[in-house]
Amino acid sequence: MTQSVFLATNAIRDRFSSAMSAMYQTEVPQYGTLLKLVEQVNQETLSQQPALRRRLEAQGELARLSVERHGAIRVGSAKELSMLRRLFAVMGMYPVGYYDLSEAGVPVHSTAFRPVEDDALACNPFRVFTSLLRLELIESETLRQRAEEILAKRDIFTPAARELIERFETQGGLTSEEADQFVKEALETFRWHQDATVDLDTYQALSDEHRLIADVVCFRGPHINHLTPRTLDIDEVQRRMPSVGMNPKAVIEGPPRREAPILLRQTSFKALEESIRFAGDAQGTHTARFGEIEQRGMALTPKGRALYDQLLNEGRKQAAGLDNNAHQAVMDKVFAAMPDSDEAMRREDLAYFHYHLTEAGKAASGGVNADIDALIAQGLVEAQPITYEDFLPVSAAGIFQSNLGGGENAAYAGNANRDAFEEALGAQVTDELALYAEREQASKQHVLAQMSSTASV
Repeated sequence: MTQSVFLATNAIRDRFSSAMSAMYQTEVPQYGTLLKLVEQVNQETLSQQPALRRRLEAQGELARLSVERHGAIRVGSAKELSMLRRLFAVMGMYPVGYYDLSEAGVPVHSTAFRPVEDDALACNPFRVFTSLLRLELIESETLRQRAEEILAKRDIFTPAARELIERFETQGGLTSEEADQFVKEALETFRWHQDATVDLDTYQALSDEHRLIADVVCFRGPHINHLTPRTLDIDEVQRRMPSVGMNPKAVIEGPPRREAPILLRQTSFKALEESIRFAGDAQGTHTARFGEIEQRGMALTPKGRALYDQLLNEGRKQAAGLDNNAHQAVMDKVFAAMPDSDEAMRREDLAYFHYHLTEAGKAASGGVNADIDALIAQGLVEAQPITYEDFLPVSAAGIFQSNLGGGENAAYAGNANRDAFEEALGAQVTDELALYAEREQASKQHVLAQMSSTASV
């Protein structure tokens, strides 16, 4: 009996990411315009900054730049979230991080499904930020029950998608032909539908509570609400967006522009107003889908993250209501308290780094100094920042609020519940900081082992 040859999960993820991008460009043509703008800015930035190009090449970042993107969806029930976990596992994507968006006045909590191994990230770092609606935060019991009833009636997965997920789990993989069918069927979960499943009055009642609730509850599926390419200069993309017919959100979310970029900066063009046909043939509009851009920097340690959170909170207070230029000026001033060079961030244990031998290190022989700092000082070892692969709850909430037209609801705040989220998910989420710490420690051990091997020759 011939044994089936299974397609690597990295390859399935790559096919799905490309198919979703093509689908979203058809559904939201402005996203295609956004991709062209980001590509243009990236190429100009690489031409103007040869040192940046060399660093990205050395880190394996350049090859993944053009395929890198993340999406975002919102689901309404535990059974939907649990099945999504199984769907993403087919593509080698696993839940990393717990994000409480209630702290920013949005009634969801979230995780990011993404690859976790270095080779998988280098192949295609596609991520999907996935939020679960917090129905228990809806104050009106009548409205809460109505939302639960609506969600209970829908199935956001096709029968064929369910069958292929089960086949993957049973036989340990999918063939290339099965993978193509899986991609086709899985895309249906993320497709846009112009027909709402509720009447206009129900939609309006849920929207009045919070527009995100209406977006989650009132349609056949979660529909991908944005896709996000990665840029090397988010400020320039933000500046040029109006020239290609896009209306950018008021401010760039996250940290300010820095010589040593940190974490994640995000902006978007405003959500499109789309025609909707409600049950009973009433016509109306809904705004949910938009195009986002991100610029990624280095991952911060717990110490670095604590400093970032402190500075971000202070900056947000001072910059409230300001336009983007004034907002960025305030953030620049506040973030002056954080060192702005790779080496200072490393010395002060504020960020995670990957260590590798330089050419001189590979050629070295003799006594080995087991101190990483000394090896760096001797030019034998180089430290490169580890790219942040995850998300920021306050930034995500800011994007959601900007594009849904809804503000914060203080009544939702302070309701983090990781245990409940993991129960709904059917698994524990991986701690993202632990992943970065493991990667850093493994690179240190590898370098020291290489030096020891070189010395013993």
